[in-house]
Amino acid sequence: MTIYKFITAIIISASIITLGSCSGSTKSATESKETEEELLPEDIVELRHDQIELSNIELGQIETRSLSGTLKVSGTVTTSPQNMATVSMPLGGFVTSIYLMPGNTVKKGQALAMLENQDFVDIQQNYLEAKNKLEYAKAEYNRHTELYKDDVYSEKNLQQVTSDYKNLKTQVNALEQKLALIGINVSNLHEDNISRSVAVVSPISGYVKTVNINIGKFVAPSDVLFEIINSDQLLLELTLFEKDANKASIGQKIRFFINNESEQHNAVIYQTGKSVDTDRTYKVYASVTDLCKNVLPGMYVNAIIETSGNEVATLPSEAIVSFEEKDFIFIFNKNKEEAGQPFTEYQMIEIQKGVSENGFTEVILPEGFNITGVKVVVKGAYNLLSAMKNAGEMAC
Repeated sequence: MTIYKFITAIIISASIITLGSCSGSTKSATESKETEEELLPEDIVELRHDQIELSNIELGQIETRSLSGTLKVSGTVTTSPQNMATVSMPLGGFVTSIYLMPGNTVKKGQALAMLENQDFVDIQQNYLEAKNKLEYAKAEYNRHTELYKDDVYSEKNLQQVTSDYKNLKTQVNALEQKLALIGINVSNLHEDNISRSVAVVSPISGYVKTVNINIGKFVAPSDVLFEIINSDQLLLELTLFEKDANKASIGQKIRFFINNESEQHNAVIYQTGKSVDTDRTYKVYASVTDLCKNVLPGMYVNAIIETSGNEVATLPSEAIVSFEEKDFIFIFNKNKEEAGQPFTEYQMIEIQKGVSENGFTEVILPEGFNITGVKVVVKGAYNLLSAMKNAGEMAC
């Protein structure tokens, strides 16, 4: 309730109380006793005709409208696993050079650092030796195959030569894979260019987030040397309350802001969560549609989800009152007469608010509530609420 509404309600309530108060000189003891016995239910408030006019009470109906409101949420900027890379060296080694620092941009395949390891030399040596033996074994295999066809060579000797050839072929292929694992191209490797150093290269394009090495440090295969992030395709991870889960769907547009800036950024929901967390929240994921240089992974965002238009039950926003963290409306209950005096009864109904747009708000009514023919207080609802809370002083 705004301060204005609160003060107005107090003034009107005081006037209603004044008009409705009953003088002891005009009531008999019997009438006072009957009034005490006929107490109104807690959700009912009654007013005389003059009190209704003073409270500016107006009635209306619940209408069905198409509302496309907004939902305010918060979250963080992130990126997909495909756009994040942790760089390690499968065989480890000593760091001899570092080419990039945190914040530097990097392209896929670009060298990040150089490592040295005696194992690099051994693998290259073993590969070249096995490759030479394979060439000889292949020639022997071809020769013995031809001799066997001419019945010059025994089947047993051919089987032995074939086994040696296949074993060497397997060994060479395995060593090729090891060399590829540490970044050595076997097509360029020969006896004259064996190297003790190997370059650590970036598996993706992006920027360097962290560097965990220094010159001379020995790194193990499990050590993380660099972290690379591609910020060209950023995502938002937004947190919604459980009650708002049905208000977000794939394809909805999002406006978001970072660091309390006024600059607006845009995103589109591409995935909604499939479960509710233990804290009764719900995750929604969105793709950032604009290239935003000042938006980086890890940043906190405030976002506005543009909810889609639906045909919902609505009332003017001023018809809804809030009390003790709950929302209510008042409906016309009945006209009646007491002691020759006409009264009108209004009943307070608890509801839930949905989206709001252009002065109207979605109302979620109690289960089984029939809106047909129901007259709702669309003006003066806060005056009724104030009168209800002072019901004891309004008794006549």
